[in-house]
Amino acid sequence: MTKPLAAITGASSGIGAEFARQLAARGYDLLLIARREDRLHALAGELVKSRGVAAEICVADLALDDGRARAAARVADAPNLAVLVNNAGFGTQGLFEDADLASQDRMHQLHILATLDLTHAALRNFKTQTAASAPRRGIISVSSVAAFEQAPFNVSYCATKAWINNFTKGLSMELAADPSGSGRHITVQALCPGYTYSEFHDKLGMDRRTIPKPLWLSAEFVVSESLRGFDRGQLIVVPSWKYRAVVRLIRWTPGSWMRWLSIRFARKRRERAQSFERRA
Repeated sequence: MTKPLAAITGASSGIGAEFARQLAARGYDLLLIARREDRLHALAGELVKSRGVAAEICVADLALDDGRARAAARVADAPNLAVLVNNAGFGTQGLFEDADLASQDRMHQLHILATLDLTHAALRNFKTQTAASAPRRGIISVSSVAAFEQAPFNVSYCATKAWINNFTKGLSMELAADPSGSGRHITVQALCPGYTYSEFHDKLGMDRRTIPKPLWLSAEFVVSESLRGFDRGQLIVVPSWKYRAVVRLIRWTPGSWMRWLSIRFARKRRERAQSFERRA
């Protein structure tokens, strides 16, 4: 019998690579999507050897139209597709007015349009399958705790992650209301981690010392919490009680107070970063 297939974007490192490892351990074949071909080949070889799964790579830049189209076509045509993980993404720091507009545009293309195109392809694929062929099918889109509140010096990142959360919520309602009933067999999830050890912050140029050590999570923990939530059909997954407490605080705090707290936290973080730079 053909194994179920998990398609993962941003699979070359960090949370994406960890999704590949944990889904392979669950017996999924893999479609690994990212830009770095050497990293994809290395990960595919590792998991074929250690887990005995099939692993195909798709080298694509999802911030470009042709890259998205190529990846979406592969997702749409996979007869055994069971899970799509929309993980590809990156962040920037600094004032929006000073930012390179091309990088801001790329972020919106990657976080929003890639999630849009691949999710559409996956859902159309799922609708052609019978419930028995893949009893648990679904889409996990990696968002962030940053989706719950806007923050200075991180404007586009927070906005695009908020879009992912709202898009996922809307899809969940639409699937539940599907008159054919097939939507009930499809789980969608927005995964909202906090600070996670990965290459994400290295590329961002962020000094991890500016964030208290207890707030950092491992990619292994984040992914295991996501898949545990997926098994339960959980719509929004926030790994760690610490970050769930942060989200509750955001929801319960009046908007004007939250705005003041966000500005104050951002200023303190920048001051701490500048202090580390002066000592270096």
